Amino acid sequence: MTNPTIRDVAREASVSVASASRAMNGHPNVTASTRQRVLDAARRLNYMPHSGARSLTMRHSNTIGVVLPDLFGEFFSEIIRGIDGAARRRGFQLLLAHHDCATETAAAIQAMRGRVDGLLVMSPHIDTNFLATNLPRGLPVVVMNSRAGSAGYTSLSIDSFTGALAMVEYLVDQGFRRIAHISGPKGNRDAEERLRGFRQAMGDLLGDKDPLIIAGDFSEESGREAGRILAADKLPVDAVFAANDVMAVGCMFALIDAGVSVPADIAVAGFDDIPIARYVTPGLTTMQVHIAELGTLALETLVDAIADPGAPAKAARMLTPELVVRQSTGKPR
Repeated sequence: MTNPTIRDVAREASVSVASASRAMNGHPNVTASTRQRVLDAARRLNYMPHSGARSLTMRHSNTIGVVLPDLFGEFFSEIIRGIDGAARRRGFQLLLAHHDCATETAAAIQAMRGRVDGLLVMSPHIDTNFLATNLPRGLPVVVMNSRAGSAGYTSLSIDSFTGALAMVEYLVDQGFRRIAHISGPKGNRDAEERLRGFRQAMGDLLGDKDPLIIAGDFSEESGREAGRILAADKLPVDAVFAANDVMAVGCMFALIDAGVSVPADIAVAGFDDIPIARYVTPGLTTMQVHIAELGTLALETLVDAIADPGAPAKAARMLTPELVVRQSTGKPR
């Protein structure tokens, strides 16, 4: 047997197709008795509304587009976990895409045109001009951790600069003086802000205008390479602050493999507080971002914008990370 259609439901309920459609879609211009008759007929026929056809009628897809720079790793899995949980609670599905450059970001946004009710976009490659050029007119959007957090776009960002200041201040208070930084990839807003905060804190607190910077790219391997450099060259370093936890964990393992004691010889700290940070040995001192909560807040903010499309974009919101002290930085010196 073929799947029943709305015409079959209308015939079973002895109403017009238009009345059956209005009853199924919850339209107020339907009497209670007619609505019940239609619902009873749909139940008898085991009728399931076609989501695509319904979205065309109601001009909603109940789908949120999510464009991220990556879908791999604990940071992004936590972001997606927060977004997905909030979306399911609000009755939305997700359409995910990731990108490596501005061209891919634009292609992902264009591919979602007409298929989503709103967009969550996180990208180090975008700015206000990029969004103005590539976003469908009138489509609600929330940008996360990008340079597009102004000029009419609602944005949520991590205050990476303040977080880096706080981490260096903590390390200095612990007695560390020769602090190195493993930086993130060039062009990444969070990496640049954490590097800027590190440099300023080192200059303000220790008078060190040229601190040791080891280039990284947010990957575990770049952290391991930084650890191997520190161990092999026996650089005069007593603490390392990595721009994310993944690099910090990689660095810590490389140091331990080389016979360097963490934290007795070199302390290690990171940024983000990904789940594994609390389970490695020693536990990793880090700046806690509440990653899943960031995803939840972004989704809730976007759903509010979808519900009230005429409302102006909300002011840029900065989320301040919190210091979490664990064993990788040891006892106060």
